[in-house]
Amino acid sequence: MHIRQATQSDTDTLVRVIDRAYEIYKIELPDLPDVSSGVEDEIAEGNVWVAESGGVVGGVFLTFDGTEAVLTNIAVDPIRSGEGIGKALIAHAEAECKKRGVSTLKLATHVKMPENVALYSHLGWVETARDGNKVFMSKEL
Repeated sequence: MHIRQATQSDTDTLVRVIDRAYEIYKIELPDLPDVSSGVEDEIAEGNVWVAESGGVVGGVFLTFDGTEAVLTNIAVDPIRSGEGIGKALIAHAEAECKKRGVSTLKLATHVKMPENVALYSHLGWVETARDGNKVFMSKEL
């Protein structure tokens, strides 16, 4: 597997990966935002990296604000689940943040995605707050 910065030619494939990854949640979580909208714009801003292994199999999205960054989206094709792609994307996001002088990385996930909270906790993230269905977490880099 290789992780690289996304290009515009990755847009359609990455949108399909994101839609497949979140498909299981769309019925159960009516308040889930459209997680695949704006992919082309995010790629143009240089804030997206993709994991490749026989094609694009995942992606991670970041936004930067001084010494803080937000992991705004991460998705792995469900047919590749359990291969460590998500962990590798998170590690890459952390490394990219450190390279840019970011000291705190934040994210929000959904309360009905406890597997996400568990994974992030396992990787050293700390829950900082809950607001409605959102679980906010951060990690000091």
